[in-house]
Amino acid sequence: MEQLIYAAVIGAFIGLILHYLLPSRHLTGLFLLPAVGAAATCVGWSGSVWAGLKLDGGWIWVVALGAAAVASLLVGLLLPRARKIADEQRLHHLSGGRA
Repeated sequence: MEQLIYAAVIGAFIGLILHYLLPSRHLTGLFLLPAVGAAATCVGWSGSVWAGLKLDGGWIWVVALGAAAVASLLVGLLLPRARKIADEQRLHHLSGGRA
């Protein structure tokens, strides 16, 4: 069971690395991608256990940490775009169409 904790910490570290590698990191906050990475790792690990992968095998690590990388990457790329659009719409609304 302690392997899940180790995997979650590594997943959070993957999210932290992606936070600094991706553009527009000022729009996501420091702890968002590490939290997404840790959560995705736990979900991937649990799903792998339910699917019957062995805890001492390597595939459970590949699946769990791959889930962390994919989820953090998706959130890190899609969320800033959505936030920029929402900010522009809100500014337009609040300025009465002058900005």
